[in-house]
Amino acid sequence: MDLFESEQRIYNKALEYVKNGNSNNPCSFEEYELLAKEYGMLLKHIRRVTRFADKTTVDLFYSNMDLTDKVFHDPLTGLYNRRFFEETIVQSIKDLSRTRALLSVMMLDVDYFKRYNDTYGHHAGDLCLQSIAETLLESITREHDFVARYGGEEFVIVLPFADEHGARIIANKVLETVMDRNIPHEKNDIAKCVTISIGITTIKVEHYHKSEDYIKCADKALYMSKKNGRNQYTYIQFEEGL
Repeated sequence: MDLFESEQRIYNKALEYVKNGNSNNPCSFEEYELLAKEYGMLLKHIRRVTRFADKTTVDLFYSNMDLTDKVFHDPLTGLYNRRFFEETIVQSIKDLSRTRALLSVMMLDVDYFKRYNDTYGHHAGDLCLQSIAETLLESITREHDFVARYGGEEFVIVLPFADEHGARIIANKVLETVMDRNIPHEKNDIAKCVTISIGITTIKVEHYHKSEDYIKCADKALYMSKKNGRNQYTYIQFEEGL
């Protein structure tokens, strides 16, 4: 049934009845009653269609929410994924550059993770990454800070408005809490449990900065942590073209 056509038909008939009522050929009571029933049926159809449309809208909303969740979250750890990081850091640069605010970026890597997988199996490796992810989430408390899985056993922490001192505090906290988890790792040359290495940089954000430059700098600091013995953090002040 075309509801719009039905509505127009009933409306036209009502106008005709009004005209007839003002003439010498008034409509009968039965004709008015029939028209009223038709209108009542039309209202029922409209309510039914409206309820269906409302349900469809709600279903679409939750479907879109679920799709967004899958697009921007890592299925293993539940953290944000690399795509979310890359899109969000671009927007952060735009926002923070307006006041040349500070931004600290950390790159983190699980020490000797290949050895861990080779020793305990990939399922245990997945559980290890999930535990590390929980630790990282527990280590940040501010509203705009976030953690993402960058790839494999590598993670990134983004700390808007955080200076060098604040970033160092977070890094120390992460190192300590990972050690406190005491996840066995007999092939780790540093300790008999899982450890991580961290690279940090702090930037006074400019609008022309590129997010890949931040990652390059933090990754260089991470490399130095690994080179100098792992289970530690290295801080490098951001410099353009580094």
